[in-house]
Amino acid sequence: MRPTFPTVEQVLELEKILEHTIPENWQDQNGHVNIQYYQTLYDLSGWAMFNQLGVDQKYFSERKLGLFDLEHHLYYLNELHVGDVVSLHCRYLARNHKRMQGIIFIVNKSRNLLSCTLEFIATGANLQTRRTDNFPAVVSTNLDQALSADSDILWPAPICGAMSIG
Repeated sequence: MRPTFPTVEQVLELEKILEHTIPENWQDQNGHVNIQYYQTLYDLSGWAMFNQLGVDQKYFSERKLGLFDLEHHLYYLNELHVGDVVSLHCRYLARNHKRMQGIIFIVNKSRNLLSCTLEFIATGANLQTRRTDNFPAVVSTNLDQALSADSDILWPAPICGAMSIG
Protein backbone atom coordinates (compact mmCIF):
# COMPACT_ATOMS: atom_id res chain seq x y z
CA MET A 1 0.00 0.00 0.00
CA ARG A 2 1.29 3.45 -0.92
CA PRO A 3 1.98 5.66 2.13
CA THR A 4 0.66 9.15 2.78
CA PHE A 5 3.29 11.73 1.89
CA PRO A 6 4.00 14.89 3.86
CA THR A 7 3.38 18.33 2.44
CA VAL A 8 6.25 20.45 1.20
CA GLU A 9 5.78 22.65 4.27
CA GLN A 10 6.17 19.63 6.55
CA VAL A 11 9.31 18.45 4.77
CA LEU A 12 10.79 21.93 5.04
CA GLU A 13 10.64 21.50 8.84
CA LEU A 14 13.62 19.19 8.37
CA GLU A 15 17.09 20.61 8.03
CA LYS A 16 18.17 21.25 4.44
CA ILE A 17 21.25 19.19 3.64
CA LEU A 18 21.69 20.20 0.01
CA GLU A 19 20.35 22.63 -2.58
CA HIS A 20 20.99 22.05 -6.27
CA THR A 21 19.90 23.48 -9.63
CA ILE A 22 19.14 20.80 -12.22
CA PRO A 23 21.63 21.10 -15.14
CA GLU A 24 20.77 20.64 -18.82
CA ASN A 25 22.70 17.40 -19.24
CA TRP A 26 20.39 15.63 -16.74
CA GLN A 27 17.42 15.77 -19.14
CA ASP A 28 16.49 12.54 -20.93
CA GLN A 29 14.49 11.77 -24.05
CA ASN A 30 11.23 12.12 -22.10
CA GLY A 31 12.02 15.78 -21.36
CA HIS A 32 12.56 15.34 -17.64
CA VAL A 33 15.39 14.38 -15.29
CA ASN A 34 16.69 10.88 -15.96
CA ILE A 35 16.32 8.34 -13.15
CA GLN A 36 20.08 8.07 -12.59
CA TYR A 37 20.27 11.68 -11.40
CA TYR A 38 17.89 11.14 -8.50
CA GLN A 39 20.59 8.77 -7.22
CA THR A 40 23.18 11.45 -8.00
CA LEU A 41 21.28 13.90 -5.79
CA TYR A 42 21.16 11.28 -3.04
CA ASP A 43 24.90 10.72 -3.41
CA LEU A 44 25.64 14.46 -3.26
CA SER A 45 23.51 14.86 -0.15
CA GLY A 46 25.23 11.88 1.46
CA TRP A 47 28.43 13.82 2.03
CA ALA A 48 26.57 16.49 4.00
CA MET A 49 24.80 13.77 5.99
CA PHE A 50 28.10 12.01 6.68
CA ASN A 51 29.66 15.18 8.03
CA GLN A 52 26.73 15.68 10.41
CA LEU A 53 27.31 12.16 11.74
CA GLY A 54 31.04 12.67 12.26
CA VAL A 55 32.08 10.78 9.14
CA ASP A 56 34.76 12.82 7.42
CA GLN A 57 37.80 12.08 5.27
CA LYS A 58 39.80 10.95 8.34
CA TYR A 59 37.06 8.44 9.11
CA PHE A 60 37.78 6.78 5.78
CA SER A 61 41.54 7.31 5.45
CA GLU A 62 42.80 6.98 9.05
CA ARG A 63 40.18 4.84 10.77
CA LYS A 64 39.64 2.69 7.66
CA LEU A 65 35.90 2.79 8.33
CA GLY A 66 33.08 3.68 5.97
CA LEU A 67 29.39 3.27 5.23
CA PHE A 68 27.77 0.91 2.74
CA ASP A 69 24.21 1.27 1.45
CA LEU A 70 22.28 -1.99 1.66
CA GLU A 71 18.80 -1.09 0.39
CA HIS A 72 16.93 1.74 -1.30
CA HIS A 73 13.31 2.36 -2.05
CA LEU A 74 12.23 5.30 -4.19
CA TYR A 75 8.86 6.91 -4.74
CA TYR A 76 8.76 9.21 -7.76
CA LEU A 77 6.00 11.74 -7.14
CA ASN A 78 6.55 14.74 -9.43
CA GLU A 79 8.93 15.27 -12.34
CA LEU A 80 12.06 17.36 -12.15
CA HIS A 81 13.08 19.53 -15.10
CA VAL A 82 16.18 21.40 -16.22
CA GLY A 83 16.56 24.63 -14.25
CA ASP A 84 14.46 23.49 -11.27
CA VAL A 85 15.99 24.26 -7.90
CA VAL A 86 15.71 21.36 -5.48
CA SER A 87 16.47 20.95 -1.81
CA LEU A 88 17.17 17.68 -0.04
CA HIS A 89 16.17 16.92 3.54
CA CYS A 90 16.92 13.86 5.67
CA ARG A 91 14.90 12.20 8.38
CA TYR A 92 16.50 9.39 10.37
CA LEU A 93 14.09 6.64 11.36
CA ALA A 94 15.98 3.97 13.30
CA ARG A 95 19.39 2.55 14.12
CA ASN A 96 21.05 -0.36 15.81
CA HIS A 97 24.72 -0.98 16.58
CA LYS A 98 25.71 -1.09 12.90
CA ARG A 99 22.76 -0.10 10.70
CA MET A 100 20.68 3.00 10.15
CA GLN A 101 17.42 3.64 8.33
CA GLY A 102 16.39 7.00 7.00
CA ILE A 103 14.59 8.80 4.23
CA ILE A 104 15.70 11.61 1.92
CA PHE A 105 13.09 13.99 0.56
CA ILE A 106 13.68 15.87 -2.69
CA VAL A 107 11.65 19.08 -2.77
CA ASN A 108 11.25 20.96 -6.04
CA LYS A 109 11.51 24.50 -4.71
CA SER A 110 10.80 26.00 -8.13
CA ARG A 111 7.39 24.33 -8.32
CA ASN A 112 6.70 23.86 -4.59
CA LEU A 113 6.27 20.09 -4.98
CA LEU A 114 7.61 16.99 -3.27
CA SER A 115 9.38 15.26 -6.15
CA CYS A 116 10.79 12.09 -4.68
CA THR A 117 11.52 10.17 -1.51
CA LEU A 118 14.42 7.79 -1.15
CA GLU A 119 14.31 5.47 1.83
CA PHE A 120 17.63 3.84 2.67
CA ILE A 121 19.34 1.39 4.96
CA ALA A 122 23.07 1.84 5.42
CA THR A 123 25.59 -0.04 7.52
CA GLY A 124 28.86 0.74 9.19
CA ALA A 125 31.74 -0.87 7.34
CA ASN A 126 35.34 -1.87 7.98
CA LEU A 127 37.18 -0.86 4.81
CA GLN A 128 40.05 -3.28 5.44
CA THR A 129 37.94 -6.41 5.81
CA ARG A 130 35.18 -5.10 3.49
CA ARG A 131 32.60 -6.34 6.01
CA THR A 132 29.85 -4.64 7.97
CA ASP A 133 30.96 -3.30 11.34
CA ASN A 134 29.60 -1.48 14.37
CA PHE A 135 29.38 2.29 14.31
CA PRO A 136 32.03 3.99 16.45
CA ALA A 137 30.79 5.95 19.48
CA VAL A 138 30.85 9.35 17.73
CA VAL A 139 28.57 8.13 14.92
CA SER A 140 26.24 6.34 17.36
CA THR A 141 25.97 9.48 19.51
CA ASN A 142 25.29 11.71 16.51
CA LEU A 143 22.69 9.29 15.15
CA ASP A 144 20.98 9.19 18.55
CA GLN A 145 20.86 12.99 18.61
CA ALA A 146 19.40 13.10 15.08
CA LEU A 147 16.83 10.43 15.95
CA SER A 148 15.87 12.32 19.10
CA ALA A 149 15.40 15.56 17.15
CA ASP A 150 13.36 13.78 14.48
CA SER A 151 11.16 12.09 17.11
CA ASP A 152 9.43 15.45 17.66
CA ILE A 153 8.07 15.40 14.10
CA LEU A 154 4.34 14.76 14.21
CA TRP A 155 3.79 13.46 10.67
CA PRO A 156 4.53 9.82 9.84
CA ALA A 157 7.46 9.01 7.61
CA PRO A 158 6.27 7.64 4.25
CA ILE A 159 8.11 4.33 4.45
CA CYS A 160 7.64 1.49 1.99
CA GLY A 161 7.14 -1.09 4.75
CA ALA A 162 9.45 -3.65 3.16
CA MET A 163 12.70 -2.48 4.77
CA SER A 164 13.96 -2.57 8.34
CA ILE A 165 17.27 -2.63 10.16
CA GLY A 166 16.21 -5.90 11.83
